[in-house]
Amino acid sequence: MKTLAEPSASAAPALDKSEFEALADFRYQLRRFLRFSELLTRRHGVTNLQYLLLLQVKGYPGREWANVGELAERLQAHQHGVVSLVSRCEKLGLVERRPGRDDRRAVEVHLTPAGERLVGRIAERHRRELKELEAIFPQVAGRLR
Repeated sequence: MKTLAEPSASAAPALDKSEFEALADFRYQLRRFLRFSELLTRRHGVTNLQYLLLLQVKGYPGREWANVGELAERLQAHQHGVVSLVSRCEKLGLVERRPGRDDRRAVEVHLTPAGERLVGRIAERHRRELKELEAIFPQVAGRLR
């Protein structure tokens, strides 16, 4: 997992009041969306992290599966934590592990039909919510120098 470097004091000019307001508004809107997501996933019987795992498997670029290392990067989590998360989702019948195509020691994580249905239902609601927020984020970014 990468860490952020400390910025130098002279790297950028000081922010003015309107920029602090824009950053605060951005964080507020982002937090509202995340809270919406947390409540939505809970209503569907999974944790937000379990949904994020399903979403990253379904949305992995170029294929319909991902390995644990790729999922750890996409979730910004440690591999051992992702292994546990995959195990919990597997017990719920949402994902399955399969041997790697090229390296049989590697493990591919695939959605099950139940996982496909669940991620589709939750993602549809997220899409609608994001469409409502679509105009807010460019406005916020435009307020920064």
